[in-house]
Amino acid sequence: MADGSSLSALSTSPTPPASPLRHDWTRAEVEELLNLPFPELLYRAQTLHRQFFDPTEIQISTLLSIKTGGCPEDCAYCPQSSRHEERLKAEKLMAVDGVLAEAKRAREAGAARFCMGAAWRSPKDHDLEAVCSMIEGVKALGLETCVTLGMLDDRQAHRLKDAGLDYYNHNIDTSPEFYGEIISTRTYQDRLDTLANVRDAGINVCCGGIVGMGEGESDRAGMIASLASMPKHPESVPINLLVKVAGTPLATAEEVDPIDFVRVIAVARITMPASHVRLAAGRENMTDETQTLCFLSGANSIFYGERLLTTPNPAATRDRQLLDRLGMHTTVLSK
Repeated sequence: MADGSSLSALSTSPTPPASPLRHDWTRAEVEELLNLPFPELLYRAQTLHRQFFDPTEIQISTLLSIKTGGCPEDCAYCPQSSRHEERLKAEKLMAVDGVLAEAKRAREAGAARFCMGAAWRSPKDHDLEAVCSMIEGVKALGLETCVTLGMLDDRQAHRLKDAGLDYYNHNIDTSPEFYGEIISTRTYQDRLDTLANVRDAGINVCCGGIVGMGEGESDRAGMIASLASMPKHPESVPINLLVKVAGTPLATAEEVDPIDFVRVIAVARITMPASHVRLAAGRENMTDETQTLCFLSGANSIFYGERLLTTPNPAATRDRQLLDRLGMHTTVLSK
């Protein structure tokens, strides 16, 4: 196992030096970090985490599917794809009032950010106007806003910015090399183009990936290196553990060793120390101990509520109980 000794910026001395934000991480460097002895890896991640964040604070987001099913993309992990043998029934876009009612409940439950997801390849103009009304309403409740709507052009990104959007989620999913094994209906560059349009519009970026799709360690390193080498790191980095859904091509994917998953969280924290690293999909099947290790390795954001877009999430009571046991607290909403 590599000991990371060739990483010039990260010494193996007992006290790692303060690490400035870097945007030139290589796959080889990231892979060496993934292979560090576990205690050393968590020490480095926790040390950097404390330089940028309160290690006892967790940011809470709630995610709502505002338009479910019928997506023309063929993402191998997603039950919303219309191309899979078993798929979710396509539904219409939710009404604005219904979305705002859900946002109010999320705020009352302690969410600081309300995320809205629609199963589109890219939004049509009339749908975008409805989403902008949702954004304006959610902002009026005092919540941060985030949407994920598929690909955006420059004009659409600026329209969302004008509506007051805080964050746009568009994950790269995996490494550039493995991407084609998971999705064929859009390219990796398509993803990057949308992210560039979002950045140019002045919207914060939420961008991460998925672990457990059959990728190798090198692909996990490639995914993190791609994120950490962006000119500006994503403000939010969701790291998802694959939720295997019947009827999707990845329904029988091999399980991920929990320690290997924690390693990905830790390396995301080390390479993007000022970003919120979100422990996203897959928590329903994690033990409290695995989640605790993720928090210790630098995860400081979770989705709160019993469902994500279409898959289960731990009950709010379980999350509260775990955070209370750990002596941790959630981000306080500004008034």
